Amino acid sequence: MERIEEQFANLNIVKRSSGTTEPTYLLGIDASKTVQAEKESLIAVLCSNGSIRIYDKERLYILREFRGYPGLLNGVKFANSCDNIYSSCTDGTVKRWDARSASEKPVQLFKGYPSNIFISFDISCNDHVICAGTEKVDDDALLVFWDARINSQDLSTSKDPLGAYSETHSDDVTQVRFHPSNPNMVVSGSTDGLVNVFDISIDNEEDALVTTCNSVSSVSCVGWSGKDYKQIYCMTHDEGFCWWDLNHLDTDEPITRLNIQDVREVINVKGGILDYLVGGLYHEKMDKLFVVGGTNTGIIHLLSCTTAGLIHVTSLRGGHAATVRSFCWNMQDDSLLTGGEDAQLLLWKRGALDKTFTKKDSMKIASSVYQRVRVHSNDSYKKRKKQ
Repeated sequence: MERIEEQFANLNIVKRSSGTTEPTYLLGIDASKTVQAEKESLIAVLCSNGSIRIYDKERLYILREFRGYPGLLNGVKFANSCDNIYSSCTDGTVKRWDARSASEKPVQLFKGYPSNIFISFDISCNDHVICAGTEKVDDDALLVFWDARINSQDLSTSKDPLGAYSETHSDDVTQVRFHPSNPNMVVSGSTDGLVNVFDISIDNEEDALVTTCNSVSSVSCVGWSGKDYKQIYCMTHDEGFCWWDLNHLDTDEPITRLNIQDVREVINVKGGILDYLVGGLYHEKMDKLFVVGGTNTGIIHLLSCTTAGLIHVTSLRGGHAATVRSFCWNMQDDSLLTGGEDAQLLLWKRGALDKTFTKKDSMKIASSVYQRVRVHSNDSYKKRKKQ
């Protein structure tokens, strides 16, 4: 089997998104998981203006755009069994659209409780349950759940929650991720530094909590990895990385595989530096966890995770001109989509580089964008801890 280093080293830009009248940071990317004969493959991109753009994957043409007005959208996810798009919204709903429909109106709204402001969400691998995380309001930071099954007997356009968890996080719930193959398992991360794993098949919150891991910093990203996805990892807003093995919960073995408070201070990048982390990538075929990071000038770094530390594998250059904020790796054809603060969406594949694709200049974007973008090296959490 070809090594991941060679797969990445041989990636070249084969398509660059067409320009738009409103340049925005590209904060999240997801690809349709369904394959339909004679229909284009779809890509959904979350933009910093609070909208979601639907692209044709091969041409990177914008087909349509969805907005959460009057709220701003957070996160983007395709359903696993159809071309429905989901996103959480600051107006207290999770919205569902038909990605192939010309209508810009959501097909369905999943309504939260009064005062809920949703900033994270996910849908289970069987598309049965949605879970969304809230900002802290008063003393409450919630995980809210809905039945997401599409029932032909119930065509109502809105749904009320099944219930909520309210006792396990004490600050904004920044990330929610369901297990890739077990629809009952979900992991959440928060600015309180905690990463919680739940089994939602158990009735009450206290018993459903499988374990709590402490990153000791504000969590920006969580995910699953390892054989049968029995491991979890997280990244923090000050570029820390933690990796835990849930196989050791009932043993005397420590569950922590790796804990780095600031990756930038310890990583050795060949011929360069690391400014930030973007996210994690578990490669099933190779049974290896990788971390994607980069530089403020748009270089993308691939790091391999080992219990001894993070190791720089390879880098992608010449694509972006500013910080890379999102990526989506396709295991089937080994292609990579990346989005950044230069408003560019790039498709990377193995093959010859088209000479027409030159590196774009960084676009100056309106200052209102900065109200919604992630600030790297944010030490406000540490300051709060010291007070």
